[in-house]
Amino acid sequence: MTNSPVQGAQVVSRVAALLRLVGRRPEGSPVAELVRDSGLTRPTVHRLLASLAAEGLLERDESSNLWQLGPEIQILGAIAVGRFPLEAIVQPSLERLSDATGESSFFSIRRGNETVCLMREEGSFPVRSFVLFEGVRFPLGVASAGTAIMAFLPEDEQERIFDEGAGRTAEFAENHSVEAIRRNLAATRETGYSVNPGLVLEGSWGMGAAVFDRSQRPAYALSLTGIESRFRPDRQEFLGRLLLEEAHSISTLLAAGS
Repeated sequence: MTNSPVQGAQVVSRVAALLRLVGRRPEGSPVAELVRDSGLTRPTVHRLLASLAAEGLLERDESSNLWQLGPEIQILGAIAVGRFPLEAIVQPSLERLSDATGESSFFSIRRGNETVCLMREEGSFPVRSFVLFEGVRFPLGVASAGTAIMAFLPEDEQERIFDEGAGRTAEFAENHSVEAIRRNLAATRETGYSVNPGLVLEGSWGMGAAVFDRSQRPAYALSLTGIESRFRPDRQEFLGRLLLEEAHSISTLLAAGS
């Protein structure tokens, strides 16, 4: 009996992990990928998927056999929007950024030691980077949004994130050593904006600026992504200034409770 709370918490943790994994891509994910990335056994994953599908939280596409977020998630999300009315505040900034630069712009939120992309606005430039889209998660210290946020966290919190393995997952380890992340954080603090010179995907560059919540903590980030030729040093100052202006605008609105 004494183990029940722990077992219950473990189930919740596994369910939450599966929902996040499925939510990474709009088209959905195959079971084999969910098993691999969750670290759970195939029978456990099948059992959890079936239970979530019965509740409408997930569903399986019959033609592709991919698992996707279900209609109940959409309902819950619509309810949550009322509590977190970010879209009305953020969308004008994304539109101004994309209109002024031609690049695709994004808004991400910090969740634990990760960033999650919430919103995007496509740019007019015909060649784009497709590394970032809604639902994509990156560790703090990786990509422009995570670097922009982490750079302005208190030093002790940064060190805790390093201790917990910031950016050093197998997928990102090659270009994100502790020393490399520290250099990127220092450069971001100096200019106010981050630059990702193709460290996640070669040729795909990004820049970001932290957005601060009511308590003046870096909780969100605006970012721009595109191909390398669009992020040359002679253009970075222009892009960085626009990012900082819009980030400040959103931070001010959030602080005012708009």
